[in-house]
Amino acid sequence: MTGTHSRVSLGTSDLSVFPLSLGGNVFGWTADEQQSFAVLDAYAAAGGNFVDTADVYSAWAPGNTGGESETVLGNWLRSRGNRDDVVIATKVGMHPEAGGLGAATIKAAAEASLRRLGIDRIDLYYTHRDDDTPVEEFVTALDELVREGKVRAVAASNIGAERLSEALAFAEREGLAKYVAVQPHYNLVSRDTFEGPLAAVVAEHGLATVPYYALASGFLTGKYRPGGADVDSARAEGAARYLAEPRGPKVLEALDTVAAEHGVELASVALAWLAARPTVAAPIASARTVEQLPPLLAGATLRLTPEQTALLDAASEA
Repeated sequence: MTGTHSRVSLGTSDLSVFPLSLGGNVFGWTADEQQSFAVLDAYAAAGGNFVDTADVYSAWAPGNTGGESETVLGNWLRSRGNRDDVVIATKVGMHPEAGGLGAATIKAAAEASLRRLGIDRIDLYYTHRDDDTPVEEFVTALDELVREGKVRAVAASNIGAERLSEALAFAEREGLAKYVAVQPHYNLVSRDTFEGPLAAVVAEHGLATVPYYALASGFLTGKYRPGGADVDSARAEGAARYLAEPRGPKVLEALDTVAAEHGVELASVALAWLAARPTVAAPIASARTVEQLPPLLAGATLRLTPEQTALLDAASEA
């Protein structure tokens, strides 16, 4: 079953998004501006409207200082004149010069992101990683951005169940903007990073889940195999470690089976499994080249049978 323009609503927000979010971590890093534009164009042409970036992307790359991804994305929005057609998500808290979730940092970082993106409001603004800032401080700072019209909705990445509950309770009590979504590390070979207490809080409050590492740094594409050839990728080392765990090869075997039944690539199946999980609105996956995009897009519309889901569930619980 396929449909190119399906949209899902993002938690309790008024944002309506394509069920696959395009990861912007590669823009200005492993994909130059021209390549990035080509990927963005192809994603938009397929009905995609949900692009995920962060102010820190890609400060880790030699010669970069952070903000490169937002700058590339901003240039694309400007050159295509399509700002209103795209839901832009970015994050605060991990930029080398804007670390942590202090109120002043959030305010300054939001202005810097708006400037780089060349837009007047961020659609979805994530706290990138939790720290020891009191929830009162960062929830209030985020609410101010929403009231000023600089942010439409707020969300949290890399947060635990307890702190999420605390932040939601404070926002509720004070009538402030509440988190509408979470962005956890979550995929077929990493289920305990979301399932359990965190997933329970998300479900209880009607939040949306937008998982990152949806393909486990490329491992779930099937290009890393036991005894296989080395793969030339910036993330190869991260992906290879899954082969050392008993679960890794079992998950690949189950993915092979289901992919063959549908005549699709492994990545499509891994994303379809994730998209069908409770509360998941849109897994995030990135493409360095246009050629890498079709299997990701196919995952947004692929529907697995109960038997196929059960097979993947069993393999991933190993």
